[in-house]
Amino acid sequence: MSLSRLRSALRCDLVKVSPSSALVAKVWGPCVRELSTGTSQRGAVSQHNTKPDWNRAVSEAEKIVGYPTSFLSLRWVMSDEIANVALHLRKLVGSNHPLLKTAKNLIYNGKNNMQAWGLIVLLVSKAAGHSPEIPDMEQDKAAGVLHSQRALAEVTEMIRTSHLVHKGLVNMNSSRPIEEPDNMMFGNKIALLSGDYLLANSCTELANLRNQELVELMSSAVRDLAEAEFLGERDEQNNPLPSRPLPVDQLEPASDWECLTSPLPMTGVAGCGRREWVARHVLAAGALLGKSCSAALKLAGHDPALQSKGYLFGCHLALAWQAFLDLEAFTGPEPTSFSLVGAPLAFTLEARPELYSYIEAGRKSVQDVDYHALYEAVVAGNGIEQTKALQREHISRACDVLDSFPNCDARTALTNIIVAMHP
Repeated sequence: MSLSRLRSALRCDLVKVSPSSALVAKVWGPCVRELSTGTSQRGAVSQHNTKPDWNRAVSEAEKIVGYPTSFLSLRWVMSDEIANVALHLRKLVGSNHPLLKTAKNLIYNGKNNMQAWGLIVLLVSKAAGHSPEIPDMEQDKAAGVLHSQRALAEVTEMIRTSHLVHKGLVNMNSSRPIEEPDNMMFGNKIALLSGDYLLANSCTELANLRNQELVELMSSAVRDLAEAEFLGERDEQNNPLPSRPLPVDQLEPASDWECLTSPLPMTGVAGCGRREWVARHVLAAGALLGKSCSAALKLAGHDPALQSKGYLFGCHLALAWQAFLDLEAFTGPEPTSFSLVGAPLAFTLEARPELYSYIEAGRKSVQDVDYHALYEAVVAGNGIEQTKALQREHISRACDVLDSFPNCDARTALTNIIVAMHP
């Protein structure tokens, strides 16, 4: 796929690639057209007659790159530091500290949590190949990737996990009484130290790659993760709340993101549900996965244009995955709670701004929100269908970028992973 066609396909929403390979990201309204994923080429790539499930797609992909790629490997789990953390973590069993839920989601390698980020990085690495100038000593020829790319995949997993662990801290200064304050304080200490340990190790591994541009790129991804925690309003426990919807005529024009390592401007984001959703999850997820894919291609000696495509693929895949997670709350029995910054509710609030009064009730705590009323409003409106369209849009864009890679088993595995979360 030519660069001009890629720019045209991505004109609507998230990221553009300029002729100089600098990235320009725009966060604006819904696309006027839907992109199709049903090309004959993609149909040939997927080797299954039936839609593959997530676990099977990941399992088959892991065989392609050699072994399960989560950094939760035997080498990592058996370290003295993590053994001590696990021992202390057992003391929290039976308490309500959110660190336990985080640990459970990290260990459970199912469809409820995307444990495959390192796997995605390695699949992109193998699909693109590497420069013939790379010395043989740096190549893992059995898996078809570089040793440095494997290290980068582990760094990606460690950065993401450290961020999730740090998010599990409880605000002990909340105006509400804290249940089990001793357990909460102890859990906070474990979460803080565990997250710091992972982040410190990721920085060490990154420095060992001895590539200054790579360090700058991945450091900007860590910055984006931090900025995601300050986007929009929050309750006292730092749970995110959506911004009040603004009429279309009051929305500011969206700003451009002129460089891959520059901060994402927030002009025109607040008050627009779609823009805010994209900006929030580009910062919280897409930037890390996209920049990791781009960094993997940089390590392989590819040109900046292909590195940009790697970034595009990671961003769109992360956004498609987030839309899938947002839809899960509305595909089964009514949940007791769900994300207040998810796409279905964002679209519903845009259509019915009066529902924002329920969000206002959650200023002190999201537990005060009437989730039943919001759930009924989402189901009765078209927010779910709009979210499905949003997911299909980002799936299509990820597939468009994937088409620029050579046809191989790694690209097939990436395609199957994408198909596994198609609505």
